[in-house]
This record gives sequence, structure tokens and C-alpha cells, in this order.
Amino acid sequence: MMKTKFHYAFKVKDIESTKRFYHDLLSCKLGRETEHWVDFNFFGHQLSAHVSGKIPALDYCGMVDGVQVPIPHFGCIISADAFEKIAQKLKENEVKFIIEPQIRYAGKTGEQKIMFVLDFSNNPLEFKCFKNEEEIFK
Repeated sequence: MMKTKFHYAFKVKDIESTKRFYHDLLSCKLGRETEHWVDFNFFGHQLSAHVSGKIPALDYCGMVDGVQVPIPHFGCIISADAFEKIAQKLKENEVKFIIEPQIRYAGKTGEQKIMFVLDFSNNPLEFKCFKNEEEIFK
């Protein structure tokens, strides 16, 4: 099976705060940019942040393992080491967690660490790492 990468274009309030969040806090490399959009290497995937005055309100309609999560959201499945480093960097920079780092499905198939944050444009992101990566789709 061919290894693919995703591309995701999303709305942000401005370029500068977006670069602070994704580049400075998450260490995503910068790609092309104009005054209206900027690309990031988001853990090997392409994010395109486009300035908009119409960012939709959050909807916490998702219920996963007894926890309400915002829908839509995006994020990445990362290594346990990367998870801990990102959690620490977010805490050091006083980024508020929607859902604090925690374990979901403890002791069950698909056990994973998760955390949710908002970027500086109010876009919800989830980061997760699996105890056993072979169980991602189980």
C-alpha cells in the first residue's frame, strides 16, 4: 500500500498568531506563505491556514469514551515521546487544554493517550498516541 500524506486547508483569524502556534509552539516547519495563507509541515502532512473573518463556532457534539469532544477537529497520531514533548511545551506556554492529557480506553484494545487544545484561532486539535500502534483501527 502506498504511503500517503493528507492536505488540510482551514480557517484562521490571522497569519502571525497562526505562525506562533504551529511554528513556534508545535515546531511545524513553515512552507509557502502570502499575506492571506501559510502552509506548515504538520508532522509530515500539509496544513494550509487561510485567513477568514468567518470562523465557525465550536460544537461539542462528539462523545468518545464518556468525554465530549469538539466536532469537527483535526490532529495527528504521534509517538509517545512526541506526545509528552508537545504536552510539556503547551503547558509551559500556558495554552489551555480543552481536554487535559489523559488515557482513553485504559486496559482495552485501542488504549491511547489524548489531549485537545485550541489553536489561537479557536480551531480544535487532538493529539494522540497509541499504546500499541497496531490497534489504531481496531
